[in-house]
Amino acid sequence: MKIKVKDVADLVGGKIIGDEECIISNVSKIQESQPGDLTFLYLPAYQKHLSTTRASAVLLSAKFPKDRTDLTYIEVDNPNNAFQKVILQFFTESLDLEGIDNTSDIDQSVTLGKNTAVGKNVVIEKNCAIGAGTKIFHNTVIMRNSTIGSNVLIYPNVTLRENTVVGDNVIIHSNTVVGSDGFGFSPRKEGGYDKIPQIGNVIIENDVEIGSNVSIDRAAIGSTIIKRGAKIDNLVQIAHNVIIGENTAISAQTGIAGSTIIGKNCIFGGQVGITGHIEIADGVLIGAQSGVSKSITKAGKYFGYPAKELGESLRQEAHIRSLPEYALKIKMLTKKIAELEKIINQNNKGNS
Repeated sequence: MKIKVKDVADLVGGKIIGDEECIISNVSKIQESQPGDLTFLYLPAYQKHLSTTRASAVLLSAKFPKDRTDLTYIEVDNPNNAFQKVILQFFTESLDLEGIDNTSDIDQSVTLGKNTAVGKNVVIEKNCAIGAGTKIFHNTVIMRNSTIGSNVLIYPNVTLRENTVVGDNVIIHSNTVVGSDGFGFSPRKEGGYDKIPQIGNVIIENDVEIGSNVSIDRAAIGSTIIKRGAKIDNLVQIAHNVIIGENTAISAQTGIAGSTIIGKNCIFGGQVGITGHIEIADGVLIGAQSGVSKSITKAGKYFGYPAKELGESLRQEAHIRSLPEYALKIKMLTKKIAELEKIINQNNKGNS
């Protein structure tokens, strides 16, 4: 792909400073760029690379210097968003899956929408419905009575258990399992466990993206629900009857225990652990490796184990780091108190 800088500027509404006829053939990170590359700068931490980058052009905002005559600048309000827009428009390869592969096993009762593509060794069980423009890649299993919307991408080795519902414009990456049994067991008095039936399903609404190796358990009764626009990273565990709110983003290695309700527009860092049967309000941001042990009822930033409001958590962390100093001060104060008590006792004896 070869494009002119002018084409990039027209796409993102940018102002060109430099050579409008400059040709771009690739995109790259600012510190790894080569001649012919378009790069971007949006964080001050990467400004140090601006003087040495070998890129031909760079997307950046007005606050950064533009003093190299051998570099073409495209000034925009949001370089990060503009760079993503360029990648989607000019540098994203289309997926080459078409038609129904003859190795697939599709039950006669399955309904396939227009322009649906099914890859090798895909199994689609009875009474499933697949919407138009959906692509199902190799070795995926979709079990009975599931419904898949339009323009869905399901990458290789995904399993959708029975009665799963997937909306439109959903992306599910490889090796993810949707609708596995929830972790429900009842302990026996004499020891051991009885399995609690898991007879619900999973509902994934429109515009959701789910990473690889994600496990989303079916509800014991009712539905586990991933609401519209949610984004789930790799290696996330979502237990039975959990509800994830609209446009909530969950980073890798997060685990959410059963029957917890997450609000909309939340962001969870990596390795967050959330206990079951609690509620988290809309607009909550939880820092990486935090542990949430009780409901969070108002929007804000939270961090720590157990998770607390960010300011409180940072103050406590500061005190913990100062414990050696505190211990020394306490030791010195204890010694001074003992000396004062000794003086007071001696004075009292002298006055008696």
